Amino acid sequence: MSAAINPLANPKGVKKLCELCQRPAKLQCTKCLVTFYCNSDHQQADWTSIHEKVCPLLVSIHTPALFGTLQSDRDRHHKETLKKQKHLVEIAHLEAQRWVSKKRFQDVLPAALLFLRWAMRVYGSCAVELVPAYLLLAQANIGLGSLSQAHEYLSKAEWTVMKTPGCSNTVLHQLHRTLGRLHTAMGKYASALTHFANDVYYASEMFGLASTVTSGGYFLMADVFLKQNKPDVALSLYTEVANSWHAYLCKLMDGISQSGTQPKECFDEAQCMEADQMLRCILEFEEQCVKPRPDQSAMLAHSLAMLWLLCNNYTKALEYGKKAEMLIQGLSEQNRLRESIHNLLQHAEKHLE
Repeated sequence: MSAAINPLANPKGVKKLCELCQRPAKLQCTKCLVTFYCNSDHQQADWTSIHEKVCPLLVSIHTPALFGTLQSDRDRHHKETLKKQKHLVEIAHLEAQRWVSKKRFQDVLPAALLFLRWAMRVYGSCAVELVPAYLLLAQANIGLGSLSQAHEYLSKAEWTVMKTPGCSNTVLHQLHRTLGRLHTAMGKYASALTHFANDVYYASEMFGLASTVTSGGYFLMADVFLKQNKPDVALSLYTEVANSWHAYLCKLMDGISQSGTQPKECFDEAQCMEADQMLRCILEFEEQCVKPRPDQSAMLAHSLAMLWLLCNNYTKALEYGKKAEMLIQGLSEQNRLRESIHNLLQHAEKHLE
């Protein structure tokens, strides 16, 4: 998997640098031959995070056009290489997001760094396409407690956005959400709430006020209000989030019921993990309230059951479906919810037979 580098084999003036820390490299990946490391720990970290998935692609990207080919062939090779580079950027982006959703922040870093470096090559050093990479690196550093490093990446993201006229609402909402996370970690709750309010504004402009994307900003605001010992405000925001997710998941399930088709995975792994963490957090909060609301808890359990059914995890769908069924017992005027839970349980049990 790795081999020691012979410094004398390098062209004069060329130094091989570690993929992760940019220090002088001593090891080389024996599979792609284009990636270098200062030690085996950094090589293993990179392999776990991203390199295993992109090693063959890196070989293809670094393969030059044949010597003596026609200009049209060289142009075609260049076009194909650019397409592969964009694919590499996409893979690194998705992997970094996946590690963030699992809260494995150390594993985020190699994937996000690869995402950033190749995005720079493809789009340029000042392009707005770099912002998602800066935000992922900031989130990882917030999770690791390296707040000064997170601030540095967010400063670069802010500068890039400022230099990009007409920047999309999607990028702006993501920027303010990450800034809010940083300010929350720093204990600057007033400024955190301001950033989350901006996050909600830009997300609602892009996706709508009732969108599950927008509700993510409400969820983070609720966390800040809890830190400020304002549970009533947090509860109202949690209710908004729960209602948005339940309506959205019911709509997806209704579409499947009407079409009569098997549910396809509506969420990637990162999205599913993020939604699960959010809904479980709210459900736990509901269950610990001084005045529990069984109807709201049942709705949240039903949402979790639908989420996992749509992610084709029928065991978890059945687990949360049974929890929702238990919570709904004894409640009046919940016939539609009771029917939905019953249908979901039947669907999950059928797939587990």
